[in-house]
Order: sequence, then C-alpha cells, then structure tokens
Amino acid sequence: QVQLVESGGGLVQAGGSLRLSCAASGGTISNSGMGWFRQAPGKEREFVASISRTGVSTSYADSVKGRFTTSRDNDKNTVSLQMNSLKPEDTAVYYCARGRSPTIATLPASYDTWGQGTQVTVSS
Repeated sequence: QVQLVESGGGLVQAGGSLRLSCAASGGTISNSGMGWFRQAPGKEREFVASISRTGVSTSYADSVKGRFTTSRDNDKNTVSLQMNSLKPEDTAVYYCARGRSPTIATLPASYDTWGQGTQVTVSS
C-alpha cells in the first residue's frame, strides 16, 4: 500500500519561497499522475497543481499559476512543489495525492491516496 508523506512546510513572510516535497513508500508512484491540493481553515480542499506520470504535462490553479511549479523524480519516488512569491492567502495545509490515472487531474475524486498534509503559513 503506497503511503505519501509531505515535508517542507513552515512559516514564511509574504514574497518568500518554500519547497514542498512528497515522498512515496510502500510502492511506486511512477505510473500515476500526482496532485497537490490545499485546505485553509473553514474552506473546502482546493486544487493547486497536477503533474502527469511522465512529468511532461502539468496543470495549475489560476491562483498559483506563474508562482508555483510542480515536478517529479520517478527514480526517487518523489514529487515537489516549488512555491515562490507567496501570499498570505496561500496559507493552508498542503496535501499531495496519487492519481487514479497517469494523466493530470483537478478533482479530489480523481485521487485515491493522500498524504497527511504539511502546514504552510504566510505572514503579511
């Protein structure tokens, strides 16, 4: 059973950067599209970014486009999310997830395995 563990969250000032990592164990993620979602207090979980199995295709929410970049290393069984020019509204718990298919996907229902999340807090 694949398990996902996120790391790299923390407290950063507005305009700063963070790099989140998602490490998979217990199986490979190389055959799956991967996604990043976030959930702020009192809000629903929302799509952030997705990357296809090969890494050739990516998709981003409009709110993060141009600031966030997702990548993957299938040899290391990891996925990353580079977050630049962070804003206070980016504050949330960030989750990585394994897709049910090899392609990109934006809906939570398209993912079958989730990490426990990592907190990102951006101060103004």
